[in-house]
Amino acid sequence: MSEIVNFRTRSRDEVVDLTGHVRRAVESSRVREGICLIYCPHTTAGIAINEGCDPDVARDLLTVLDGLVPQQGPYRHAEGNTAAHVKAVLCGASQAVAVADGRLQLGQWQSIQFLEFDGPRERRVLVAVMEAGS
Repeated sequence: MSEIVNFRTRSRDEVVDLTGHVRRAVESSRVREGICLIYCPHTTAGIAINEGCDPDVARDLLTVLDGLVPQQGPYRHAEGNTAAHVKAVLCGASQAVAVADGRLQLGQWQSIQFLEFDGPRERRVLVAVMEAGS
């Protein structure tokens, strides 16, 4: 079972919590045991699992990534968004989460996050829930 989550980001760099969307996709799939894949089909954004309770963690993450990969640099890509591409590669395009008893098996503080590095934009994320053994 697959689902597409569509949304619009508001800032150049932003963390969007997708946990609720992904939980609903798992629940509607009726898969009891399996895996949930969350995939970002964009080259200037990523998917992460990180703490979702303290908003300072997301702000700190974006600050550290900006320090590692500054917006301006000796980049050759003409669109001016090389930093976004590099950050997306560092963070990755997907995450997989186990499903047991029909629920995502996230840790107490974990959330599934979309990492925007080239916004604001219309974005989409694909959520695929697969049953164990299929």
